[in-house]
Amino acid sequence: MRAIQMHAQGGPDVLQVHELPVPVPRDDEVLVQVDFAGINYADVYQRNGQNPSALPAVPGAEGAGIVVQGNADLPAGTRVAWLSHPGSYSEYVAIPAWKLVLLPADISTREAAAAMLQAVTVQYLSETSYRVQAGDTVLLHAGAGGVGLLLTQVLKHKGATVISTVSTEEKAELARAAGADHVILYKDTDFVQAVKDLTQQQGVHVVYDSTGLQTYQGSMRVLRPLGSLVLFGQSSGNVPPIDPMTLCRSGSLFFTRPTLAHHVADAASLKQRTQRVLGWLREGVMKLSIHASYALKDAARAHADLESRRTSGKLLLAVSAAAQNT
Repeated sequence: MRAIQMHAQGGPDVLQVHELPVPVPRDDEVLVQVDFAGINYADVYQRNGQNPSALPAVPGAEGAGIVVQGNADLPAGTRVAWLSHPGSYSEYVAIPAWKLVLLPADISTREAAAAMLQAVTVQYLSETSYRVQAGDTVLLHAGAGGVGLLLTQVLKHKGATVISTVSTEEKAELARAAGADHVILYKDTDFVQAVKDLTQQQGVHVVYDSTGLQTYQGSMRVLRPLGSLVLFGQSSGNVPPIDPMTLCRSGSLFFTRPTLAHHVADAASLKQRTQRVLGWLREGVMKLSIHASYALKDAARAHADLESRRTSGKLLLAVSAAAQNT
C-alpha cells in the first residue's frame, strides 16, 4: 500500500510516499480502507518535533473510510470514522474496533473526516474545558481556522458573544459568516486594547488560544477576574512555564492545556462526544468548511499551506480512488 512515512522530524519535505505492507489487524482490530485523512496541527507538531514520536512514522490520527476486514459488529462494507489513532496518511489502517465511529447514512466519509477531530475538540473545549453559558463573552484566536469556524458556530448557538482574531480581511469575512460578533485583524490592531474597548474594560470570561507563544500573555491580560485561559495549541511556539502567582495576581485566573486523547480515552467517552457532534451536524448547529482536498502524494504541500496560514477551514488528504473522484 502507499503511505506517507517520515524517517526524520523537520519541515514538510520529510513527508514522503513509501510502499508499505498492508497492516494485519489483531483480534481487537478491523482493517479499514482510508477514503479521506484529516490534516491537523497535531500532525504538524508530530512532524516538526514539537511532539516527538518514534520513527519511522506514518502521520495522521483522523480519517474515514470503509471496513474491508471486520467483525460481527463492523462487517466489511461498513462506513466508519476515527479521530485518535495513528497512521491515517495511508491507504489502509488497522484500528481497534472501539475507536471507530459508525457513520449514519446522511454523513459522507468526506464530511466525517472533516468533522471528527476538530468538532470533538470544539465539544470538549466548550462543554468540558470551560462550560460556555448564555451571556458569556469569549475571545477566540485563529477564528477562521478549522476549529475556529466550528467553535464560533457552537458558541453562538450557546448564546455567547464571540470576539475573533484573524490575520486578513478575507479571513475576517469567514469569521463573520460563521457568526463572530466582533473581528480583530491582529496584524493591524493590538488585540488586547481592542478587546478591552469592546468589553468596556471588563474583559472576557474565556480565551480559546491555539496560537500559544505569541498570544498567551495578551490572552491573560484580557481575562476578567476568575476568567479561564484554554490553551489548546501552540502554532506560534510553545508557551514557557507560568508562575502560579501570575494567575493569582491577574485575578485568580484558571489555566488549562487540554488535549484530545484524554477526552476520548475510552469507548463511553468517545461515543458520548461523537454523538453530540453528529447531532450538531444534523441540526445545522455546525456547518463544515472544507478548504481543500490534496492527493496523498501532496501531503508535504498541504502541511506547508497549513503552516503558512494561507488556508481556512479543514484540509483533507483524498486517499482512495473513490475519494479522489469526489
